[in-house]
Amino acid sequence: MLAPDLSQKLLRAVDDGFQAQVEFLADLTRFPSTRGNEARAQDFMAAAMRTRGLTVDRWKVAVEDIMHLPGFSPVAVSYDDAWNVVGTHRAKAAKGHSLILNGHIDVVPTGPVDMWADPPFAPRIVDGWMVGRGAGDMKAGLAANLYALDAIARLGLAPAADVYVQSVIEEECTGNGALACLARGYRAEAALITEPSGGTLTGAQVGVMWIQVKVRGKPAHVAYAGTGSNAIEACFPIIAALHKLEHRWNEVKHPAFAGHAHPINFVVSKIEGGDWTSSVPSWCTFDMRIGLYPGQDLAAVRAEVEATVAAAASDDPFLAKNPPRVVYHGFQAEGYVLPQGSEAQLLLEKCHQQIAGSALAQRVGTGTTDARFYGLYAGIPALVYGPTAENIHAFDERVDLESMRRVTQALALFVAEWCGVEARVS
Repeated sequence: MLAPDLSQKLLRAVDDGFQAQVEFLADLTRFPSTRGNEARAQDFMAAAMRTRGLTVDRWKVAVEDIMHLPGFSPVAVSYDDAWNVVGTHRAKAAKGHSLILNGHIDVVPTGPVDMWADPPFAPRIVDGWMVGRGAGDMKAGLAANLYALDAIARLGLAPAADVYVQSVIEEECTGNGALACLARGYRAEAALITEPSGGTLTGAQVGVMWIQVKVRGKPAHVAYAGTGSNAIEACFPIIAALHKLEHRWNEVKHPAFAGHAHPINFVVSKIEGGDWTSSVPSWCTFDMRIGLYPGQDLAAVRAEVEATVAAAASDDPFLAKNPPRVVYHGFQAEGYVLPQGSEAQLLLEKCHQQIAGSALAQRVGTGTTDARFYGLYAGIPALVYGPTAENIHAFDERVDLESMRRVTQALALFVAEWCGVEARVS
């Protein structure tokens, strides 16, 4: 239990460093760290960790090192420039509990830049919000992880247990970056992931699966379109059938999602097909992201998806003889429910209460986070708790800076109590 005067000093120490934290967030947001382009941002994170005296491990993620592990998702892109970064603090005499502070550096594509109010990688502050791609999801969380430790250091103290500050790739498409951290041996007694959760604790999250459906057709000159089979138009009833499956899954609620009207979402996110405007298209491929409940078996989900596609295709004379092919790439992620009542959770609730003046609310997530790796495959309580962000994955993404300050204060209290503190070595 922290002495009241130390708690107050920690809160003031966060405030003393907050302007620097905002500037750090802006600098980090300027890196266009979309998938495959994370290396420069990871170099920036590695330098920030070294400046703080952390021992930095920067390594290239290798598919062959993780493809045999539970939770691995298949990849369809190169890992030639795929780098994870972990900064390690080693306590002089480990007295407290060890901790992982996790965040991801990768951001999703911007979409048409002209539809942003300002360039997406030129962050600006408007009415207390920082606007920019990745500012909320989740570079504000990465900044909070570092600046919570800075607040402790500002008081001449350090965590009295080992702390691993992780900046990982691939959270937005596979989670293989977090999996690679586990494969490299990084373990702790709790993991805290500062995803933008609006100052709530994520009590459950859905699983996510990415699929591609490859449909073939019979080409013909459009003057004789009836003699062909249109692969693009043939996708529409298949998509409709998959949405009926989505509707059925939403009718049968998982207990953790009982209060949510529509937790399972199937979204057609990409589609391409055809070769020539005056030809009946002979091919079409659409990508779909599907949600699934915690506890749903991934193999059973794939079987149900494939059966749904096959049944819809069987009504088409051409597809009945030339069935579509379902391909899996990217997320093959199980859902996760946070076991309630762990020591780490109770402490985070207390720290949040001290900062916010109200109880820590829980939410359920209809997307996924890297929490599943720690919770499902390593037996580590995985707490998802971070600032308030809006328009994530959309135009004009933004994060509320005041919420980042409060989360950083709660983190500083949590680290100091969970790990304990000792005199800092210069």
